[in-house]
Amino acid sequence: MPEGHTIHRLAQDHTERFAARPVRVSSPQGRFAESAALLDGRAMESAEAHGKHLFLELGDAWIHIHLGLFGKLGFGPAPVPPATDTVRLRLRNEEHYADLRGPTACALIGEGEKKAIHARLGPDPLRATDDPDRAWARISRSRTTVAALLMDQKVVAGVGNVYRAEVLFRHGIDPYRPGKDVTRAEWDAMWADLAALMRQGVRDNRIDTVRDEHLPEAMGRPPRVDDHGGEVYVYRRANMPCHICGGEIRTAGLAARNLFWCPTCQAR
Repeated sequence: MPEGHTIHRLAQDHTERFAARPVRVSSPQGRFAESAALLDGRAMESAEAHGKHLFLELGDAWIHIHLGLFGKLGFGPAPVPPATDTVRLRLRNEEHYADLRGPTACALIGEGEKKAIHARLGPDPLRATDDPDRAWARISRSRTTVAALLMDQKVVAGVGNVYRAEVLFRHGIDPYRPGKDVTRAEWDAMWADLAALMRQGVRDNRIDTVRDEHLPEAMGRPPRVDDHGGEVYVYRRANMPCHICGGEIRTAGLAARNLFWCPTCQAR
């Protein structure tokens, strides 16, 4: 499932290609056809993200998109090719098109429904107005592991399995530590780090979490080869040596996802 930086990048990409101009809206697959007909020809007013949710504003309505595990949203230049019957939503103008396939959600919603979605999500490190105190209020009272809390979108929106594993490693925090045992200073540092790492993810359109002194060229090691992209410390590096201590990276299931951590650098 895409992490929050990807959805913020998609909002930025929609703004650059479609904002303030009329957009043709269609649903070649047919499942969004009725709503597409209502929106066709409207100007796109804005595009924004909150966690893993994308919102496209067209007039007095919003298209709400959640990619889920299988959704794909891609862009291309004009001329627009014929659409396949897997395209749930197509947006196009004279210069660009965007095709959405296989999302968990693609729905026409009003302002009230949009507010309700925001209300059930936790603060997002990439939204400048979001308050990390909201997340801290829940984390500081919880006996749930900090690793599970970071993946709970009602606590922190936008953090997925990669950022969860990496930020805990970068701050030397045992993923099994209860939320109530995390200090306020540790939480503030993690929030700031998540915001910086995820902003970089938006810029680069990939996840990199390794500090300069641990990059391949600095350490004389081969670069990471993985379809998830950039350099990481622990994510999907089970049974491999830690870049810092040389110990073996471990993995285990937690909150229905694979957790990765270094038991030496993240000692209890």
